Amino acid sequence: MKTLLTLFSFFILIACTSAEEPNVGEPAKTKDAVLVFSRTKGYRHKSIEAGKAGLLKLGQENDFAVDTTENAGLFTTDNLKKYKAVIFLSTTGDVLNDQQQAAFEQYIKKGGGYVGIHAAADTEYEWPWYNQLVGAYFLSHPSQQNAEIEIVDKKHLATKMLPDRWKRFDEWYDYKSIVPGIKVLGKLDEKTYKGGKNGDNHPFIWYREFDGGRSFYTGGGHTDESYSDPQFMAHVLGGIKYAMGRKK
Repeated sequence: MKTLLTLFSFFILIACTSAEEPNVGEPAKTKDAVLVFSRTKGYRHKSIEAGKAGLLKLGQENDFAVDTTENAGLFTTDNLKKYKAVIFLSTTGDVLNDQQQAAFEQYIKKGGGYVGIHAAADTEYEWPWYNQLVGAYFLSHPSQQNAEIEIVDKKHLATKMLPDRWKRFDEWYDYKSIVPGIKVLGKLDEKTYKGGKNGDNHPFIWYREFDGGRSFYTGGGHTDESYSDPQFMAHVLGGIKYAMGRKK
């Protein structure tokens, strides 16, 4: 009986430690690090696990450390200052409390970077500052299908490697509360698929400087396959580099 109690206590300790600490990737040669946050309080994308694996691989190949977590308690002033950028990987719903939101706002104001992937736009609808940071909120989407993205700016790190018309299979978000100040890099061509609701001006990839920091968002990334697609991951890497403040 004593042995069983000891084993039970051991597994409880492991579970608590896992909930409190981030999963740490391979150490980088530089001190650059990013935090991948994938907490969900609404719909949970199956592709989150593939996304985390893909981002860990990007870090290993491009000399930055990657920590992954779903623990909102890590959003403190002291912890966030470790990171050059925070990546919201298909987060959904109300994922941060008031104190955590305040810490993240201060992080951005001190020059931090933000990357939103896919359902990051389906997050924190009651936090107006986050709307300004992410650039738009999710409205709806049709069925997954092939479509074309018109790349309107190829000078950015996130789009310089892309074709003028980027053909992909994904889940194509419509948006609401689109922030006027976003700098659009790519627009969905609604003539190339069925069910779009934003019309001729349908932003899908954008960036902006906001409140002292840098923000990048891409609407792609619903599918597992996205995170093993070299072209999509090169695109995401460019967005991460921009958010981190890397120029090349």
